[in-house]
Amino acid sequence: MSAPTEPQPSTSTTSSSTAMKAPSSIQVNPQRAAVLVQNLSAIQSRIASTLSSLPSPQSARQVRLVAVSKLKPASDILSLHSPPPSDAPTAVDGHQHFGENYVQELLEKSRLLPRTIKWHFIGGLQSNKCAQLAREVEGLWAVESVDSEKKAGLLDKGRGERNQRLHKEFGDEWKAECERHGWQDKLRVFIQVNTSGEESKSGLEPGSAELVSLAKLIRSESSCPNLHLQGLMTIGAIARSRATTKETENEDFITLRTTRDKIAEEIGLTNKEELELSMGMSEDFESAVRLGSDEVRVGSTIFGERPAKKDAKVIEDTETEKK
Repeated sequence: MSAPTEPQPSTSTTSSSTAMKAPSSIQVNPQRAAVLVQNLSAIQSRIASTLSSLPSPQSARQVRLVAVSKLKPASDILSLHSPPPSDAPTAVDGHQHFGENYVQELLEKSRLLPRTIKWHFIGGLQSNKCAQLAREVEGLWAVESVDSEKKAGLLDKGRGERNQRLHKEFGDEWKAECERHGWQDKLRVFIQVNTSGEESKSGLEPGSAELVSLAKLIRSESSCPNLHLQGLMTIGAIARSRATTKETENEDFITLRTTRDKIAEEIGLTNKEELELSMGMSEDFESAVRLGSDEVRVGSTIFGERPAKKDAKVIEDTETEKK
């Protein structure tokens, strides 16, 4: 099977007219949508400003913005993916890339929302959820928290089963159907690296033999024919994020970049930038961009404070009442 056709970082918007119409049970509040669009636009502007401050050719890079929508209702996602028409200067086209942390929540949202959304799974991944995640989430663009050969193998198995199902459903036109929705046959994966050394964090140790072995396994057509190694991801220490300034760059980001360079050499890549860096969140994404991040994951700065997991609802009560 072919590798994904978007190996380079892409811009994070697409015309909302291309999105499938969402179920009528999801009602977008125009006032809430306007706030979300304004917040998203502000983050995009800050990314652009950071890039423009860098010397060429770094200033010409594109950085993917993943809007982390965990524990937020489907209506918030729809507000950004298919925003209501607006003449406001902050109006944006439909945002494509959204990140989720919980498999069950992602499964539910992916069944409710337009198939044109590009989902990123960024949470801690349990082995017993891997195959289901890769098999059942249409539009799953990437899994960013892979940290073992077992999980990689199960993701590969699930993606293969998904491809077989599509082939059975659409016959020889299954790849054309994927292309129509912007799906890929291979699932992109990022290896999670524990750059801070914290026991509470998942991920492999920088420079470890396990990290090199996992990278080689994912790139092996015989071992993982349904996966594509997109790059490395880190979460990093909160204290380092809060202490980050232009003068004191984040040590976790420097470590991930150095690790990427070494891994690229170990697996025989002539261009180290073929492996992306996914690093940077709400408090430190500008520092991450300065240090070469290809993707930042921003949640609370766009969506606001999250509810407790027990209180989170995919479909809000106010939406349910409007059915």
